[in-house]
Amino acid sequence: MIRPPLMWSAFVVATVLATSPVVAQTGEARPTIRDLGRTPGVLSPGPLNAITDVAGVRVGQVTLRRGDSIRTGVTAILPHGGDLFRDKVPAGLSVANGFGKLAGATQVKELGEIETPIVLTNTLSVAPGIEGILDWTLKQPGHEDIRSVNAVVGETNDGGLNDIRARVVTAADVVRAIETASGGPVDQGAVGAGTGTIAFGFKGGIGTSSRQLPSALGGFTVGVLVQSNFGGVLSMDGTPVGEPLGRYFLRQEVEAERADGSIMIVVATDAPLSDRNLERLADRAFAGLSRTGAAFSNGSGDYAIAFSTHEGVRRTPERRGGQATVVDWPNDRMSPLFVAVAEATEEAILNSLLKAETTTSVIDGKPVTVEALDVETLRGLLAVGR
Repeated sequence: MIRPPLMWSAFVVATVLATSPVVAQTGEARPTIRDLGRTPGVLSPGPLNAITDVAGVRVGQVTLRRGDSIRTGVTAILPHGGDLFRDKVPAGLSVANGFGKLAGATQVKELGEIETPIVLTNTLSVAPGIEGILDWTLKQPGHEDIRSVNAVVGETNDGGLNDIRARVVTAADVVRAIETASGGPVDQGAVGAGTGTIAFGFKGGIGTSSRQLPSALGGFTVGVLVQSNFGGVLSMDGTPVGEPLGRYFLRQEVEAERADGSIMIVVATDAPLSDRNLERLADRAFAGLSRTGAAFSNGSGDYAIAFSTHEGVRRTPERRGGQATVVDWPNDRMSPLFVAVAEATEEAILNSLLKAETTTSVIDGKPVTVEALDVETLRGLLAVGR
């Protein structure tokens, strides 16, 4: 049954969530878009269909669900398992709309490299995000001489479901996310930095996907992880969803349905790309965002940051000293990678919504519930839209 149209203010319910300890909700019982029989794009995913399909990439998450109003957390992405500060990775940054607080952005833009984990959290926790990265980086063996660290911390505003002014995220939480990061499957939905996020008026969260190129096209992998917290008119693998569900931006020809929010898109690849071509790769992530129906609104911070793990382009001390050559994938062979990142970004966003669970909180003294997408309703819509 299709739900009636709902305004954001209608997410208020009559009950208050009881006080509870810290709980990590993985949403494993909920499906991915592939579980619903849809396979966005033409390229195949990696074995895990996750950013960790890119060898060496690790993800760690700390989920904070406390009492009746804390719904937030931290997600950390490590480009490789070695010394990130000494063996920096080339990186590119793209900004579709700059309403955000991406710490470290100017140095990434200027130097085209990342020297720390990438941390995602909520808007008012960027400072402890930086502190946690500094604490972790400075205590690593061999870092006793370091006096400058460019911490990369992205954010979206989860204040719709989280008492964001309480500022509960600590540097220790960030260190824990970094130190527990691992390869393998990645929890999706209302976890980590996606615990309190909202997308298209439904529960958003953390999502991931990957694409593998055929050997004739280089055989490389592109992996994407997103923190979804934005609005628009939801479309899933080309099928309109927001309109038939009655929940979308400008539904009543006024800004009654908000489209503001933000999205952080983190792209990893093992292709030997220069920072210039990584910026081009990050640009194309927004093609995938667009396919989901994003409004790219005035108040949405839409960021994509891409890095390469390939040993041949890693910024080692020897290469920074001009003592080693650098491999560079040619421009004329970039197009398949562009397709891969657009497809993986689209699917990661859809997974962030599908894996998320209905979340209840109390904000400014009022009970609030943001519903997850109804899976059975979606099955019907997606079947008709094939």
